Amino acid sequence: MKQRIVILGSGESGVGSAILAKQKGYDVFVSDKGLIKDKYKKPLQENGIAFEEGMHTEDLVLNATEVIKSPGIPEKADLVKKLREKNIPVVSEIEFAGRYTNAKKICITGSNGKTTTTMLTYHILKKAGYNVGLGGNVGKSFAYQVATENFDYYVLELSSFQLDDMYKFKADVAVLLNITPDHLDRYDYKFENYVKSKFRITQNQTETDAFVYCDDDAVMSEFMKHHQIKAEKVPFSIKHKIEGDGAYLNENQITLNYKNQNQNPLIMTIEQLALQGKHNVYNSMAASLAARIVDVRKETIRESLQDFQNVEHRLEFVASINGVEFINDSKATNVNSAWYALESMQKPTVWICGGQDKGNDYNELLDLVKHKVKAIVCLGVDNKKILKAFEGVVDTIVETKTAAEAVAASYRLAKKGEAVLLSPACASFDLFQNYEDRGMQFKAAVRSL
Repeated sequence: MKQRIVILGSGESGVGSAILAKQKGYDVFVSDKGLIKDKYKKPLQENGIAFEEGMHTEDLVLNATEVIKSPGIPEKADLVKKLREKNIPVVSEIEFAGRYTNAKKICITGSNGKTTTTMLTYHILKKAGYNVGLGGNVGKSFAYQVATENFDYYVLELSSFQLDDMYKFKADVAVLLNITPDHLDRYDYKFENYVKSKFRITQNQTETDAFVYCDDDAVMSEFMKHHQIKAEKVPFSIKHKIEGDGAYLNENQITLNYKNQNQNPLIMTIEQLALQGKHNVYNSMAASLAARIVDVRKETIRESLQDFQNVEHRLEFVASINGVEFINDSKATNVNSAWYALESMQKPTVWICGGQDKGNDYNELLDLVKHKVKAIVCLGVDNKKILKAFEGVVDTIVETKTAAEAVAASYRLAKKGEAVLLSPACASFDLFQNYEDRGMQFKAAVRSL
């Protein structure tokens, strides 16, 4: 009898997994509690894959040999609990697809900066002429590419939710950018659970693999004191010199060493980087080290760091209207991301923030808000926490319920030579489908001013 694979969720990763599972001879069934988008329904129909939408029929799910779960479905969902009770293995798309490829995998995680670093690493490898795929949280589904392409390398952005359902998968090069509190609602509000989840990126690594990490991150340093990492450790820092292999910043100069015994390091000034801002120095170092580890030439890395175009919805310049600059940072779904955005602002700023709170602590933003923000425009259903945190710090705080209202209000509040920054510090699901939808609506509203 054929083994039965049930896939929960019919987004990019779910449909990709279904196509790969079908190709590998499994009996495949896709179940989605919501409605399946046409662009995903079509490939399921074309490949003769059974599916249901608008519900989960338990009898059709609980008879699985193995379940591939969308990263968005939490462990505490009733159906997941029932699968666990029956000891039916539940894995992520990445775990499943990893079984069917021998390609080298560069895997990138962190609370912030992972999309930018993933795109930059992919850009460097592509420019170097590598046969490389881009997947995980960005690009096409990893499983779909394993089914339909024949890449030698993959650059994968991995969230903690994807890492949680990975067991035997191994990263050849693991990159961990930073760890700050995020998604604590999914980790019983225990930061240490989230930290462990991020470090799963190093699981199954051996001495022949590499672990690229931020040496300035106190949370990581503490964890590494008590947990053995078998892979070769390659640190980066903007605070101190790294002896041996790694990268560091000294004044405005980046030095990058890997396997060249300090004889001929890659040296660049931060002014040469396409990505500006302190956080992007970290991202650029991490991507460069990952590329060097898979033997990309230093000259190619240098050129790539200079000509890279940044990701949509991440500190994206939208327009300047009557001298007011509008910036879309809708991808900032946590406090730390918003901190980076505010830190990079050089003009008095009207800050649009709010949305679905994930257990946020706004205290770490107080100092930046005091010095950089002239007014706050809330864009969320429930803004109580934001109002409480910043009353008395900022004179003007207004509440809005749509992107158009938020843009109109901020345009009224901003003067020539000032900026409007959408950097919500919250998830988008109270008013929008996702952060892309929020960013698109913001940009449309700006352009119709």
